[in-house]
Amino acid sequence: MTKAEIKEQRKFSAAFAVPLLVVGVLGVLFAMGLRSGDPSRLPSALLGKPAPTFTLPPVAEVTANGRPVPGFSTVDLATGEPTVVTVWASWCPPCVQEQPTLVEFKAKHKVRLFGINYKDDPAKAKQFLVRLGNPFDAIGADRSGRVGIDWGVYGVPETYVVDGKGQIVYKLVGPVTSDALTRNILPAIAKARAVVNSALSR
Repeated sequence: MTKAEIKEQRKFSAAFAVPLLVVGVLGVLFAMGLRSGDPSRLPSALLGKPAPTFTLPPVAEVTANGRPVPGFSTVDLATGEPTVVTVWASWCPPCVQEQPTLVEFKAKHKVRLFGINYKDDPAKAKQFLVRLGNPFDAIGADRSGRVGIDWGVYGVPETYVVDGKGQIVYKLVGPVTSDALTRNILPAIAKARAVVNSALSR
C-alpha cells in the first residue's frame, strides 16, 4: 500500500469515527442525566395547560366497596378540586411497586385519585386491583393507548397533578414513592388548593 493510499485510508477512518464518537458521548451524557436527575423533570408540553379532551369508559367489573368504579372524562377534572391521575397497567412491574404507596396515600389524604388503565386486559386489571388494593375513585380504560398518547405518556407508570380548573400542574415519570409524595406531589396539591382558595376569597 502506498503512502497516498495509507493517508487516504486514515482520512476515511477519521471521518467515520468522529460521528460515532460524538453519538457515543451524547448517549453516555443522556444516560447519566436520566440516572442522576429527577425523572419528573422530563419535558412535558402539557404542564400549565388544560388536560387533553377525552372520555374513558370504566374498566369492566371493577368495584370498590361493593359499587362499580366509574370511568371519567376531562369534565371530571375541572370541578374545583385537585385530582391526582395515575397511568398504570397490570403488566407493568413498577406499577406493582407503587400500588401500596398509592393505597396508603389515599387512606391518609383527602385527595381525588383517578387511574388511567393503559393498554391493559380488563380481567387482568381487575385481578391486579383485587390483589394489591384499589385506591381509585375513578378508572378509565384506555385500551388503545390513544388517551395516554394525548397526555404525553413516556411509559407507565406516570402520575399527574391536575388543579381544580383541569390544568396539569405536575408530572412524575416512574413509580410513586414516599419521597416523591413528600417532595413533589403533596406540595403540588397544596399549591393547587391555595390558588383555588385565593380565587374564592376575592
